[in-house]
Amino acid sequence: MNPIRAFRNWRTYTHTVRELNRLNARQLNDLGISRADIETIARKAI
Repeated sequence: MNPIRAFRNWRTYTHTVRELNRLNARQLNDLGISRADIETIARKAI
C-alpha cells in the first residue's frame, strides 16, 4: 500500500471513530450501534 493511501485510510478511520464517539448512547442505539462496535465499523469505512 502506498503511503498516501495509508494516510487517507488512517484519516478516514480516525474521523469515523471520532464522529461516532461524539454520539450519545441513545443516538447510537437508534443507529443500531453499540460502543463496542465503533472500531469495527470504522475499519469497514476504509
